[in-house]
Amino acid sequence: MRMTASDIYDLYQPSECPLRVYLKHRGVPETEPSEYQKVLQALGARHERNHLNTLGPFEDISQGTLPNRAARTMTAVSSGAAIIYQPVLMTGFTLAGEDCEIIGIPDFLIRNGTGYLIRDTKISRHAEEENHYETVLQLNLYGWLFERVFSSSPAGLQVLLGDGTLQSIAYDGGVSVEAKLRTIYDLKNRATEFYEPVGWTKCNSCGFFDRCWQNAEAADDVARLGDVDEGLAREFYSQNILTVEQLLQSFDATTLGDFRRPWGQRMQRVGKKAEDILANARALKSGNVIVIGKPAVPLSPRHVVFDIEGMPPQLDELEKIYLWGIQVFGDRPRTAMVAVSGFGPDGDRQGWYDFLANCSTVFGEYGDLPFLHWHHYEKTNLQRYVARHGDPDGIAARVMRNLVDLLPIAKRALVLPAPSYSLKVVEKFAGFERGLEEGGGDWAMATYIRAVETQDEVLRQELMDRIIAYNKEDLEGTWAVFQWLRSFA
Repeated sequence: MRMTASDIYDLYQPSECPLRVYLKHRGVPETEPSEYQKVLQALGARHERNHLNTLGPFEDISQGTLPNRAARTMTAVSSGAAIIYQPVLMTGFTLAGEDCEIIGIPDFLIRNGTGYLIRDTKISRHAEEENHYETVLQLNLYGWLFERVFSSSPAGLQVLLGDGTLQSIAYDGGVSVEAKLRTIYDLKNRATEFYEPVGWTKCNSCGFFDRCWQNAEAADDVARLGDVDEGLAREFYSQNILTVEQLLQSFDATTLGDFRRPWGQRMQRVGKKAEDILANARALKSGNVIVIGKPAVPLSPRHVVFDIEGMPPQLDELEKIYLWGIQVFGDRPRTAMVAVSGFGPDGDRQGWYDFLANCSTVFGEYGDLPFLHWHHYEKTNLQRYVARHGDPDGIAARVMRNLVDLLPIAKRALVLPAPSYSLKVVEKFAGFERGLEEGGGDWAMATYIRAVETQDEVLRQELMDRIIAYNKEDLEGTWAVFQWLRSFA
């Protein structure tokens, strides 16, 4: 059996999932990577190339068969090459009596005195046990392989993070790696597919999402319920409560509230979540929306819908909002008003102040209006941008006072026959149909990155126009959901 550093990555990313390792080993086909994932891969490759260009002359081991590259790596180390690019480290290792082949391909070996530093490049900004632990394990795997191949410990383990930080990783002598290799070996050697709870947030970025979710629906898996987290799903499974139907037959609100499940290092009661879980189960089985209260929507002849598009931090970018969209609906509606960040060094600030100007125009024409949004992303980023660029005229503070988050209003009033209350899910119940063939937060981020990267001004404008059109559909979708909620009030 062959095991590689990629197996460690697959175990932890995009979310920790032992089943993913098993399925990949069995050759189960995945869906194509999303546009966003492809762009991140391209950014990662560029980050690596840019760093390579700063290191001076290097020995290139990136081409050829793995055995050939491993032999050339040994020769390069023996001759004391200053920089070795894409070296291959290979060793045999016995697991459960079976001879295995372990392979690692770090980005760089860098001579340091009489030894070698092992360095990898990552576009993430973290590498610790709580955040991107796979990076820590991968570097330790490289260190363990180096020690077995060259009979000496590496001079150090390093990762160049996406923000340019060069972070040292502690080498534990292979203790964590050998334990993880045993785990991966056991997963690959499982005779049959095993149970792994699905989760809408946990699974939706995985290449096996469609497959696993369809299987969970066919099995009536209790893990599909929105408030049944992974630990609770596993505890249900251990008690042979496998389906939504079994859950409804086995519990009422009191007995489910008393049901104990793992929580950290202890056991904890389900408690007040029991009623929400059972209501979600009844809605899912009936296929109907269950009304449990009147939505507390604001009464006003007109409302502003507020939706933003943002980027998580990548490379040297700020965690930034690159598009701020608002639109007045109801009595005396307006067309969408969109503020887009510029591409120069002051573009982030310029986009923020254009947004404040748009909000000021709305206040000037209509006075105070409810600003409807979905989830806390808009509020969180208003606070972030006030801290970053200021609010000299108090416009952002005025928007903050008028914010109305529709998500908690919907959750308090309606139980959906669905695993998630994301806008894209809820708007379907409201009868909203999108007209664009492409869209989604990941698509928008990928398209924005392409716009940043291109030097073609015409193409850049075309890409930004597509994002603006997508944002307008988000505004319209939020308004459709608001009207649907209002119909229950």
